[in-house]
Amino acid sequence: MSHHLVELADLSYAYPDGTEALRAVSFRITHGESVALVGANGAGKSTLLMHLNGVLLPQSGAVRIGEVPVTRATLPEIRRSVGMVFQDADDQLFMPTVYEDVAFGPLNLGLPPAEVERRVSDALARVGAEGLRARPPHHLSGGEKRNVAIATVLAMRPDVLVMDEPGTSLDPLARKRLISLLNSFEHTKIIATHDLDLVLDVCQRTIVMHEGTITADGPTLEVFRDEALLARSHLEKPLRMQACPICQRPGL
Repeated sequence: MSHHLVELADLSYAYPDGTEALRAVSFRITHGESVALVGANGAGKSTLLMHLNGVLLPQSGAVRIGEVPVTRATLPEIRRSVGMVFQDADDQLFMPTVYEDVAFGPLNLGLPPAEVERRVSDALARVGAEGLRARPPHHLSGGEKRNVAIATVLAMRPDVLVMDEPGTSLDPLARKRLISLLNSFEHTKIIATHDLDLVLDVCQRTIVMHEGTITADGPTLEVFRDEALLARSHLEKPLRMQACPICQRPGL
């Protein structure tokens, strides 16, 4: 299942104003891994994610999905394999109705109408948004938009699921449903988030970024127990790992 692999080799990227967002970043993610990408604002997480499906292309170094390098020529193939949920749901919702937004990708794959309907219904059901299919996206709440944006990606049946701050705008019940959904996705997942408690529930491996570089890559609990590392990266332990402020009973 090489198409589920994600590999970065010395990836670097600077924005036009000269800001170095990524500096020689390398890692390899294999089939079925669930990997968190954490770091303070400006660490380079979103820039890295946008290289995984060709929103941005490498200036130096390389990105590969399976055996396919991410280049301008390979974008159609890459985007069939890598489904990305952007941080701002409005970047993904542009059709008159929710149904049309979720159906957009499958229709562009040339799937027959019956299969498109199945995919749309299944994706909306998985995020608990079946009742929204006839609604205009711009009339939805922030949490509803987030769920529909996730559904647009699930309808494509990607091999690799990439999510930028997926818990944003979700109430506690929707967040719980998101965690269940992520744990049910059997293929490769890469999740950039500030919600380190969500990482504990979903990701067995965590990559820490700081100022465009990787400062740690390992089992999630080991990474989060390294208080010096977290402090250098401007992060704090997940709430479940912190001592109770009243009784001082230690966390995980």
